[in-house]
This record gives sequence, structure tokens and C-alpha cells, in this order.
Amino acid sequence: MSLVRVHNMSVSLDGFSAGADQSPEAPFGHAGQRLVRWFMGTRSFHVMTGQDGGSTGIDDAFASNWGPGIGAEIMGRNKFGPQRGPWTDEEWKGWWGEEPPFHTPVFVLTHHVRPSIEMEGGTTFHFTDASPAEALAAAKEAAGGLDVRIGGGPATVRQFLAAGLIDHMHVVVVPILLGRGEPLWDGLEGLEERFAIESVSSPSGVTHVTFTRRLPRLGLPPRTGARSGRAAPPRWSLTSEGRVAGTSGGRGRCRVQVAVASGQCSRRRLMPAA
Repeated sequence: MSLVRVHNMSVSLDGFSAGADQSPEAPFGHAGQRLVRWFMGTRSFHVMTGQDGGSTGIDDAFASNWGPGIGAEIMGRNKFGPQRGPWTDEEWKGWWGEEPPFHTPVFVLTHHVRPSIEMEGGTTFHFTDASPAEALAAAKEAAGGLDVRIGGGPATVRQFLAAGLIDHMHVVVVPILLGRGEPLWDGLEGLEERFAIESVSSPSGVTHVTFTRRLPRLGLPPRTGARSGRAAPPRWSLTSEGRVAGTSGGRGRCRVQVAVASGQCSRRRLMPAA
């Protein structure tokens, strides 16, 4: 069964995942690059943007999970661009140039539908006026059995969380205060009861928090062998080479090995768990 995933969703200490006053010159609003600076230094971001180098530590270990296994993305209109209301400029094709980094079908939620846009590299933007459940059904069909990523912005992630449609979510708590912007958590009181939650601190100062669905998706029977539908706890051990290894996420999705030496951590391996 394909999963619904959120990755690399940054949030400030006061709960904002996007700044106010977004514009073509300020994609992240008044937050600037402060929410995403941790990501922009990683090797994953450098590869995504055609650059060399980038860090390969804890931040990259999480950031690199963004792409593998994804067959389609759903995003909100605010992530696609700064325009609001009826389209006044249909020449706008997103922030990412002629070859966006998605390489899959992307469903853009909007009340103002427009023709699909086929880009280089396999990305096609489809514009749909649909509920989260309806958009997810279309994305899953397009994904061909692979997982669906909810790409943001925060209002879109919040809608999918409220509808109980997200299986795995990776949130990055960034130690800044924005004071205003688009909140991530509004209306989601008690969310933690639905997920198994783990956190890892990074030398960059951010904290990576993962949420893995604790209960079976609404309308589906419990998975065979599951106890009350709860996710299995992570299993960690110290290898003979001095690495911390384990299976995280409670559903056997990933296996991570982290080398620990001289007070620093670096990712050595990220592969499907047995």
C-alpha cells in the first residue's frame, strides 16, 4: 500500500512554516531563507539544484528521504507561486525554472483551475479544485503504486493532517522566531496521539521530528500482526565499527546507519529495511 508522506517541513519555534508577505522577490516572505538554511547546506539540495558539494551529516540524512519512492506530489497554490485569486499571468510556471526538481506529476490545489503545464524532466503541473481526499485519489492513481508526497505549504499540510490522510511526516524545528506568517499547527490539538514521534538534534541547531501513523487509516482494517495498530518502536544498536544502526518509523520503511566519531555524526547508509 502506498503511503502519504511529508518531508523537510520547517517550522519556527513559534509555529510558523512560512513567512508573511510572499512575493516574486521573496518566495518565503519576511522569513527569507532562515527557515530553509539548514536544507540549503546539504548535499541533497546541492544535487537538486545542480551544484557540487554540500554537507553529508544528519541534516542530509533526513533531507535525502524527500525523493525516493515518490510517484506524485500534491502542493498548495501558495507553494506554486505568489499569485492569489484568478490567474492574471498564465505564463507563470512555478519558482523552479524549466526543469523543476519533482520529476513526477504534481497536483496543485486551487479554486481557479487552469490547463496543465508539462515541464522538462518529467514534471507536469495539474491544477485541481478538489478536497484533500479527492486530490489524493487522483495523485495515487498517477503515482502508479508509489508514495504520494504532500509538498506544502503549511496550509495544505494542515488540511491533510486534519483529514487524517498523512502516514509519515518529517518536521524540522528551526530555532528562530518569526512572529507572523502561515502557522502549521493551528486546529490540530491532540495530533500527537495519532502518531509515534521521534526526534533527533543536529549540530546545525535544528531538531528533526518524525511522525509515523500510530493508528490504521480510517476505514481500513488493522494490518495483519499489528498490536492495536501501533507502530513498532525504533530498534537501535551499536555496531562493531562504532556506528549507531537501527530501523526507524515503525513500519520498516528505512534503515539508517550513522557514524559517530570525534564528536561529529555523519550518515553512512540509508536503505530499505528488511
